Amino acid sequence: MSFTVIVSILFGWLAGLLINYLADVLPLTRRFSQPACPHCNVSFAWQDYLLFKPCTNGHPRSARPWVVQLVIVVISIYSWLNPPSKIGYALGMILLVYFGIVFVIDLEHRLILHPTSIFGAVFGLIIGTIAHGIGPTLWGGLGGFVIMIALYYFGVLFARIRTRRLIAAGQEPDDEEALGAGDVILITILGFILGWPLIWFGFLLGVLLGGFFSLLIIAWLVIGRQYKQNAMMMFIPYGPYFVASAFLVVFFPKFLAMIVPG
Repeated sequence: MSFTVIVSILFGWLAGLLINYLADVLPLTRRFSQPACPHCNVSFAWQDYLLFKPCTNGHPRSARPWVVQLVIVVISIYSWLNPPSKIGYALGMILLVYFGIVFVIDLEHRLILHPTSIFGAVFGLIIGTIAHGIGPTLWGGLGGFVIMIALYYFGVLFARIRTRRLIAAGQEPDDEEALGAGDVILITILGFILGWPLIWFGFLLGVLLGGFFSLLIIAWLVIGRQYKQNAMMMFIPYGPYFVASAFLVVFFPKFLAMIVPG
């Protein structure tokens, strides 16, 4: 194994640790803090946490830390051998950490946090300016914002209709939203990163990914006989799918070229 591959494995492992740590603490404390067991809230000793050991009460860690570590290491090796165009490996890894944090937190908690949004906006402007120039970067952010703010208000209308249907069916209404303000901010940030007009493709790819996996979830519920009449009214977090689409565009440009020739 060459030295360069070893370096990429090391950087990937450290990036995975950072993603896992921030995904564990930010949703609870909104700051850097001692990680705690999600089952009993007992603080981990740093050595036990970094080695993925159970907490002192014996609660095992989930599979997510290992999945994140392995996925990020593989992407790090790939990015070392095929650096993202115009931004290079180092900035690409910082971007990967940001993508990973947003992806995991939104998937697990349905939250897009203000600290990650502030960092993403600043870093997105830097990445976009380096990759596309300031003009396409700002237009990309504006385009993403306009797209999502329109869908946000459509989602508000959809949520009201859903609430009326739940009340009519004698069920307790909830506070679920099809899209949140965090999604609007996220797409604006991704607009900075992808630039104009590529944000259109990133948005559409995210919608397609979300729709595809939603169909898989519904099929799984039907097969498992857990499907209910109101399953078609359930909401899924779209942030992970938008992040996944931006990740594919930035890190796998050959994938984009196959879909959009020329």
